[in-house]
Amino acid sequence: MVQRELFHVLLEHRVHHAHRVVRDVAGPATPLAQVNGEMLYLEDFRATFSDEQWAALTSEQKKQEIEDWVNVTLLAQAAEEQKLDQESGVKQRIDYATRKIKANALIASRMSQMEISEEALFAYYRLHRSDFQGKLQEYDVQRIFLTDANAASILFKRLQEGLNFDEAALSYSQEPLKDKLGYMGYVTANGPDSLFWRAAHELKKDEIGRLATADGVYLLRYINQREGSKEANFEDYKGEIRAILLAEKLNQVYEDLLRELKAKDNKIYYY
Repeated sequence: MVQRELFHVLLEHRVHHAHRVVRDVAGPATPLAQVNGEMLYLEDFRATFSDEQWAALTSEQKKQEIEDWVNVTLLAQAAEEQKLDQESGVKQRIDYATRKIKANALIASRMSQMEISEEALFAYYRLHRSDFQGKLQEYDVQRIFLTDANAASILFKRLQEGLNFDEAALSYSQEPLKDKLGYMGYVTANGPDSLFWRAAHELKKDEIGRLATADGVYLLRYINQREGSKEANFEDYKGEIRAILLAEKLNQVYEDLLRELKAKDNKIYYY
């Protein structure tokens, strides 16, 4: 469990701050937001992202991240006013979260010394080429969108019981695509609708599936499938391969660090 959580935090490679930001470096700072005296500065905000993540963020996404900080800080302040942070269970969770952040920093430091070469990426691609070839499958997807999860669950059950999907899309879907009965056309693994491709890939033909998002729930099915029109290309999957190899290296670093530390004179007892 601890290992899985470490992986999750490291792959995001940042921490959302819900505590008071205290700058420990000299020099001018650029304020981004303030909540009752607690400041978020650009320099601190930037430091919570890797270079790649920062470069990939759009202006709107940065605004949303700042808004998230404001919201979490506001909630944290309210908790402090009610002295909830002084409760034993909360203190223990804060302490454990701090330990995980420190552990993540150690692992990230070791990971920063590693590089994944172009040769390693291509070697993995050649070895697993048949897996990527399978991703050329395209699915003709039909969907229904609902903002309410409970309503989606009820409709999902009715569709499984035989409710006509076309009629349901026209009557209940809450997006403009309802005018086309929810027909998306063919979706691909690397296209703009790859999220729906992944969902359809887990289904059998005409089986009803669910895809939960931040905005609501999609009920979907695929009615046809076909082979993609091009060969699997290394460049198309380079990012995915890099993520796979990074996860493998992360696992190895985690195990190596624990092995090294346990080999030292650390006093560990189990009761």
